[in-house]
Amino acid sequence: MRIERLILISFLGNYLINNIVAAIVAMIPLSGNTTAQYVIYFVLAAVAAGIFTWWYLKDMSKSDALIQGAIFGAGAFVVAVVTAFVSGISGVLAQTGSFSQLISVLPNFGPFILNWSTLALLGYWVLPAAALGWWLQMGGQMKMPMMGSSNTASSSPESMM
Repeated sequence: MRIERLILISFLGNYLINNIVAAIVAMIPLSGNTTAQYVIYFVLAAVAAGIFTWWYLKDMSKSDALIQGAIFGAGAFVVAVVTAFVSGISGVLAQTGSFSQLISVLPNFGPFILNWSTLALLGYWVLPAAALGWWLQMGGQMKMPMMGSSNTASSSPESMM
């Protein structure tokens, strides 16, 4: 596992999900139906997280892809939370220029972590990452049993003449 690769890919993914996916969902005319907007955002974010997981896992061994995918998903979740924390405190410091104001805002981060949207954030990073890792570990394709006989030469048209 390369921690630098995990941090950089998940940071880029977090940025693109928070900006591009949110902009795409905002452009969909849903006439104020916020539930549909959340569902569409969650689905598109999960697809994007899956793409970033594939990018992370493409050069790794497929024998432990499930574990590596789950680690990437959890790491990306931590990167997203840390990014939100750092951007929040730096925004307060940039707007007020006061460390005392910064200290008074820090307790507000606790309710942010305990919000249901943080659970959604965990879900759209970890679930697609683990699912993609499982799929890659299983060989990247669904293995289906062969229909008919195992000897395909005997069922060819030439052998029936």
